[in-house]
Amino acid sequence: MNKIMIVVGARPNFMKAAPLVAAIRRHNRNSLANPVSLCLVHTGQHYDEMMSGAFFDDLDLPAPDLHLAVGSGSHAVQTAEIMRRFEAVLLAQEPDIVVVVGDVNSTLACALVASKIPCDGGRSRPLIAHVEAGLRSFDRDMPEEVNRVLTDHLADLLFVTEESGMQNLLREGIPDSKIHFVGNTMIDSVLASLVKAEQSRILDQLGLRRIPYSLLTLHRPANVDQREMFLNILEGLQDLSNTCPILFPAHPRTGRRIQEFGLEPFFMVPAGTKDTCAAPGIHLLEPLGYLDFLCLMKHAALVITDSGGIQEETTSLGVPCVTVRKNTERPVTVSRGTNVIAGTEEGTIRKAIAKQLLTNQPATLPEKWDGRAGERIIAKLLAMPGRAEEEDLVAPLSNATST
Repeated sequence: MNKIMIVVGARPNFMKAAPLVAAIRRHNRNSLANPVSLCLVHTGQHYDEMMSGAFFDDLDLPAPDLHLAVGSGSHAVQTAEIMRRFEAVLLAQEPDIVVVVGDVNSTLACALVASKIPCDGGRSRPLIAHVEAGLRSFDRDMPEEVNRVLTDHLADLLFVTEESGMQNLLREGIPDSKIHFVGNTMIDSVLASLVKAEQSRILDQLGLRRIPYSLLTLHRPANVDQREMFLNILEGLQDLSNTCPILFPAHPRTGRRIQEFGLEPFFMVPAGTKDTCAAPGIHLLEPLGYLDFLCLMKHAALVITDSGGIQEETTSLGVPCVTVRKNTERPVTVSRGTNVIAGTEEGTIRKAIAKQLLTNQPATLPEKWDGRAGERIIAKLLAMPGRAEEEDLVAPLSNATST
């Protein structure tokens, strides 16, 4: 029996893993003679209910088979603790394939353990598959960049979301035979969830059904862990916040920094009444579930973010995006015109916002962002040597989505 272990640890992982779980379910319904045994492992890197539990429900993910409950800590402490706990899981479960997704600490930690796991009785180590491989910001000060590069060089199979990823991996000397351009599982989740997201009541609850608004996310340590940098970004948003509501579902650590730095005067905190978010200003919200956030993003006039995944999601939705970073590992979002890299200075942020508010960009999806990336990945995994042929394992999508 094929045994595939999928590892998730943080909020972005859940959207990328859900299409893989759905593809395995479809395969098992259509291939009773060749079922896949799935083991879903949650490291617990994100453990807050709205950063983790609610996403499992919104994305129709099953409860994890194993939860490592690692929790927070420095990069070194968290990575080491994940490795320590994951090694025991890997030895006990003996999967054929370990799938890691994205670029968080769990991604690298579990790939490293799988690459060095001791094997007894003639059993080889599991194959390591990296979903969302090859993305590069070329900024080694970003912890995610270190995680991406090292994971790619440990993996046996590299599943790429955009053309730049293939070029980056080949330039680094990774053999072409390991690289597979499959599309973007995060976009699979967006396309599969749009109908349910439209049923969300979040716009009515916040009094925004007929009011233009913007959406803001900030969480990167380089942006929010230094008061001067955080202040630059907030001042760059002032022109926009004076004219329209900006909705800011704050990551818990970002919320702590706001209090620590005394930045509360920049924000309006909703008191729970229906129309509290209708006025201009930056409205501080608790973290949202996936469907509520997707609904807000789809209907926003503009999204301001430092998240890589949101750059991709806004591109798929045709929503103008301003990225408050000096670089991006997802250049296809810029070449499509939906995303502008603004830097982190007050003046450049203001200019980028003014430019994007004039953008009327249609939603044109990059190549293979068609809702079938998860199917392609699972088919490729099950077509590895010693397994059935790939074309026999792809169950047709009953509700294939394209735009």
